[in-house]
Amino acid sequence: MCECLSRKLNPRRFTGNVAGRRDRLPNDLPDSTVPELPEVEAAARALTRAALGKTIAAVRAIHPALKRKLTPANSRRAKGKRIRSIDRRGKHQLLGLDSGDTLVVHFRMNGDWEIGTTNDQLDRFARAVIDLDDGTRISLVDRRALSSITLDKEGSSSLPKLGKEASDPTLDADYFVKVLARRKIPIKPALMDQSVLAGLGNIYAAEALWEGELDPKSPASQLSKEKLERLVAAIRLVLSPRRRRPGRYTDTRGRDRFAVYDREGEICRRCGGTIQRIVQAGRSTYFCPKCQLG
Repeated sequence: MCECLSRKLNPRRFTGNVAGRRDRLPNDLPDSTVPELPEVEAAARALTRAALGKTIAAVRAIHPALKRKLTPANSRRAKGKRIRSIDRRGKHQLLGLDSGDTLVVHFRMNGDWEIGTTNDQLDRFARAVIDLDDGTRISLVDRRALSSITLDKEGSSSLPKLGKEASDPTLDADYFVKVLARRKIPIKPALMDQSVLAGLGNIYAAEALWEGELDPKSPASQLSKEKLERLVAAIRLVLSPRRRRPGRYTDTRGRDRFAVYDREGEICRRCGGTIQRIVQAGRSTYFCPKCQLG
């Protein structure tokens, strides 16, 4: 019996009960959707329920791409260690071991957890597995095999430079004034820079800019403090669990989950304009030219 947190890879989803049932629901997010802060946070919480306090019986990379970082030597080093903490930093999940080492997991474009037992058949897209001493198996499933698991030895870190968490309650306009002062790039790609703001990606950056009625093409360094205050409020709004349900494309009332993302050519629900799409830093940006460019 297994459950999957996937929003993209297959129709099985994590539904909150790790103890064991297999649920099948229709796919509801576009294939292009990338796990961002709310989705990774939900995954980390489910992983905590399934693995915290348990001992690793075995960990191994299956796909050659993951073996470059999770080498056989590192797998042996993690074997027999107890998982004493599970945290999230930006889009990274950190499994702290009682040896002082840390397993660092990054879903990247399509990664996800599938939580089951060691008796279950592996998902065909399973790229790495962590077997626990109670018979639980945690599989990293990823159709594109872009995800990664790295073992950071005690005292070392493979994490890139990360900015303040997008969900940090101390996030304010003054922080943005400081970190954006020298950034002449447009605000949309600036928000996606994890060294500026950790956890926010393409989807929620576009949504926040729409909520704040901000032009995604505006130079980041030129935004006024008043606009940055609107941006902070908008980021809090789009990441709020009351507003967004990670892993669901529609809310319980059946309305579209997103205001602008993936809605090119549709009517803006705020002003009646037409949602447009442009490409910024190689990624699609969705916005309303009528109410965001004023």
